[in-house]
Amino acid sequence: MRLNEISDNQGATRPRKRVGRGISSGTGKTSGKGMKGQKARSGVSLLAFEGGQMPIYRRLPKRGFNNPFARDYAELNVGLLQEAIDAKRIDAKQTITTAMLVEAGVAKKRKDGLRLLGHGELTARVTLEVEGATKGAVAAVEKAGGKVTVTAPREIKDEAQSTKGIRGKNKRRAAEKGSESAE
Repeated sequence: MRLNEISDNQGATRPRKRVGRGISSGTGKTSGKGMKGQKARSGVSLLAFEGGQMPIYRRLPKRGFNNPFARDYAELNVGLLQEAIDAKRIDAKQTITTAMLVEAGVAKKRKDGLRLLGHGELTARVTLEVEGATKGAVAAVEKAGGKVTVTAPREIKDEAQSTKGIRGKNKRRAAEKGSESAE
């Protein structure tokens, strides 16, 4: 076998679709766009247009507020924690961390960590290290003879966010300054 004899398997690649190349090509005349008009042209977006009628997104009132700084925690009740300890998925003698709970399948992985909630009954003596806990949850753990350490939520450093809005040479300088502070 030589390099010039190597080829793809039969049917591995398909030729690109060439539209508007005559009636016999199958995609001639209107090129798969139907008839004439606005939708047959390029660069058209009629997603929310309702024929001049007031669109639904403008008819309905605004409601509520989305906090851009809200933290996204996975939630875990002390009752579910006790069930996991009883099922021997978690060792109560060790310090229980968020990573251990996610690995055991007790909690879902979230961006900002885990928050312990106080619903349910806890009888095992445990030491927990979580990113958030309610007063009721801390009280339930301490009542059982355990301890809760609340650590700071993980900060995710995103370079795109740190230089957002900065353009040109200033963006380069900001990137250089960030790399110097990292060293």
